[in-house]
Amino acid sequence: MEYLEQNLTSTQGIILCCQCGTPIQPNPANMCVACLRTQVDITEGIPKQAVLYFCKSCERYLQPPAQWIKCALESRELLAICLKKLKGLSKVRLVDAGFIWTEPHSRRIKLKLSIQREVMGGAVLEQVFVVEFVVQTQMCPDCHRVEAKDFWKAVVQLRQKTSHKKTFLYLEQLILRHNVHVNTLNIKQHDGGLDFYYATKDHGSKMVDFLMGVVPCRYKTSQQLISHDVHNNTYNYKYTFSVEIVPICKDNVVCLPKKLARSLGNIGQICVCTRVTAAVQLIDPLSLQVAEIPATTYWRSPFNSLCEPKQLTEYTVLQVERIEEKERRHVAGEGSRSNKHLLADVWVMRTQDLGVCDTQYHCRSHLGHLLTAGDLVMGFDFTRTNVNDANLDQVRSDVLPDVVLIKKYYGDRQKRHRKRNWKLRTLRKDEEGLDPDKADRDYIGFLEDLEEDADYRKNVNIYKDRKKEVVVESSDDDDAPRISLQEMLDDLHLTDDDEERHQVAMQDEATAVATQ
Repeated sequence: MEYLEQNLTSTQGIILCCQCGTPIQPNPANMCVACLRTQVDITEGIPKQAVLYFCKSCERYLQPPAQWIKCALESRELLAICLKKLKGLSKVRLVDAGFIWTEPHSRRIKLKLSIQREVMGGAVLEQVFVVEFVVQTQMCPDCHRVEAKDFWKAVVQLRQKTSHKKTFLYLEQLILRHNVHVNTLNIKQHDGGLDFYYATKDHGSKMVDFLMGVVPCRYKTSQQLISHDVHNNTYNYKYTFSVEIVPICKDNVVCLPKKLARSLGNIGQICVCTRVTAAVQLIDPLSLQVAEIPATTYWRSPFNSLCEPKQLTEYTVLQVERIEEKERRHVAGEGSRSNKHLLADVWVMRTQDLGVCDTQYHCRSHLGHLLTAGDLVMGFDFTRTNVNDANLDQVRSDVLPDVVLIKKYYGDRQKRHRKRNWKLRTLRKDEEGLDPDKADRDYIGFLEDLEEDADYRKNVNIYKDRKKEVVVESSDDDDAPRISLQEMLDDLHLTDDDEERHQVAMQDEATAVATQ
């Protein structure tokens, strides 16, 4: 028996649309797509226009009910915020969603959505439509608090018991160099010191950790209860960090306790502070022996400065005899000596006594590498000063020197200031109750310290002052030290818009976590 192979093909029938009579494939509604769309609108209940709220200060968008999120244009985060604004999307199936390009400054955001929905008799209809979002500006609560200048959760109170502000000026440059002030809401300067305000306790703790690493200091923490929610047992505190810097500054004369001096390699009790970094650096002007006193050692055996800058006396150098290295006597157990200084016997006379009396003073100084006959030098006179210090009372009178020379004096300070072709940046801070004349004297003194000590200015950013012409050195110029052009940086000039964006970027992180 032969079997004939037959190719069996199934064909689907064609029906007419019940509305317009167009031949179509059979479907549960028996209508074509055009007629089906006229009967059913699957986008019904989905708004075609909506509003997005945008904070111009922190550049964040509002995600209802009260969360502000930072996101860029045409980003996934912004797409999620826009889709959450459309309430009717939960009743349909979202197939695709994307942005339609609009001008960035038009304050319009357009989305192209593709949705599917089951309609008559189980038929699935797909439709593409556009939703337009209007961006409206609204300041978020965090920026409201920042602009009010009164909102803060942590304050760092920086204090030092001195009559001048050179230490604060140096700290200001370190803060600018390391950009530690990025989270600071406000800075207030008054006669007692500086106050740094922060939105969170963590930012205040970071500032305290930075201060502990650059200057010898100690701190205490306190908190104050502001509010308490009894329903969810939450507390709102304000935290205060009280930071105290050691009351020793550069070019101060100190008298060490006898026990501390012995522990530092039998250094002399009368010392001069050469620099204050993470530790107090001292030098013995009689032997060039140096020592470093960290904060923990200082607070165990505290001591005070014997003089302030305004108590120094101007002397004229009459004769200098340098002491060679071979003439020094090395004592067993002594600490290290300075290689940057030179020991010398110096005969000086008070400048105001020239032509009046012939009283001369002999002293041994560590400034032998700087002084020559005829130079001016600032020193502390023990013979004409009454100092109340418990450690100084224990020093024998035959060991106590008549004069301790501190630093070389280079003449008119205003003349030196006019010749400076460089400048420093400063922090934006509110000044309360400050004497402008005293502040100018402290600032000029700080600039002189930067010029005279290269190691002291290595952590400071120095910028060219384009408003002043470059000083050309001549033979009749004084021997005052100057900062070379190689050490200066080009200043960055910002327009008003750039500066505003820069300030917004600085406060962005602080405002973003203010609600935490």
